[in-house]
Amino acid sequence: MSLNSFGHLFRVTTWGESHGPAIGCTVDGCPPGFALSEADIQPWLDRRKPGQNKYTTQRKEPDEVRILSGVYEGMTTGTPIQLMIENTDQRSKDYGEIAQSFRPGHADITYHQKYGIRDPRGGGRSSARETASRVAAGGVARAVLAGMVPGLKITGYMVQMGTKVIDRSRFDAAEIERNPFWVPDAQAAADWAVYLDELRLSHNSVGAVIEVVAEGVPPGLGAPLYAKLDSDLAAAMMSINAVKGVEIGEGMASAALTGVENADEIRMGPDGPEFLSNHAGGILGGISTGQPVVCRFAVKPTSSILTPRKTVTRDGNEVDLVTKGRHDPCVGIRAVPVGEAMMACVILDHLLLDRGQTGGVRGQIG
Repeated sequence: MSLNSFGHLFRVTTWGESHGPAIGCTVDGCPPGFALSEADIQPWLDRRKPGQNKYTTQRKEPDEVRILSGVYEGMTTGTPIQLMIENTDQRSKDYGEIAQSFRPGHADITYHQKYGIRDPRGGGRSSARETASRVAAGGVARAVLAGMVPGLKITGYMVQMGTKVIDRSRFDAAEIERNPFWVPDAQAAADWAVYLDELRLSHNSVGAVIEVVAEGVPPGLGAPLYAKLDSDLAAAMMSINAVKGVEIGEGMASAALTGVENADEIRMGPDGPEFLSNHAGGILGGISTGQPVVCRFAVKPTSSILTPRKTVTRDGNEVDLVTKGRHDPCVGIRAVPVGEAMMACVILDHLLLDRGQTGGVRGQIG
């Protein structure tokens, strides 16, 4: 199975399966001389790990990361960084009945059609368990970004769960860490708890929309036409398990705007040009403007539910299948730190690409 890597200069290759002995990644292209330890990566993994509340899968994994290479005396060496996370709470027996059947909404049938063999235990390689490796790589990227662009800040949060959308007039960034849904709206968090409880108890699930914002991104990252910052961001977010749609800035809503409404006007400020709005999501022509980079992605409802669903077996027999095991009623909850990690990896990758191509030189205005 190929194509397990993403990134250009800052390149991440993930490995491992949901119920194998371990998962992890190799981070290649990390610049030397940056402080890095397990303690710099672990807090990001702690935000993603399962079993932290009743709204996520009850699989209990400590998700403790180990750095196996690429760091000496607390500093990156410029050589490949190998990260490993052991799996400690596998329940492969939960998947015995689906070894010969294809779960609706899952990659079971497409993996079988492509490879003729698959690991049915938790979905194997297609499991969202793989995203822990991405979050670990994102921890490395954040540590380097903190040294290269000290003011850069990446924040992810949920803006929609099913049909319920946040009220942006109540947007409070301080609320994001105070509720299990990473939602910047205290009233929405309370409403969503009731909503998700009802779905969970009825053996159902629901989708979500996550927004990730990177503030302090310097202008000039990205390149036309085939290395656009937004195209790489879209590819990174779309590669996350269960993601079915990605947009930058106004995204799909821009189709309803006029040119007068959509164009981000510019004036001169004390430190240079200032944009009067940010419909573009911080990217024009594939290149960052210096405004916040805004990206949203939609996550489909968790396909693993206890409600019987119609499917077929490998022999072509029609059956009704109940997916047992421990699953997220809204996988979008744990997708928030994953989206942040992908944003960090892409921005660092483009920062290194820009440094290699232009040396950080910028055209002067005013």
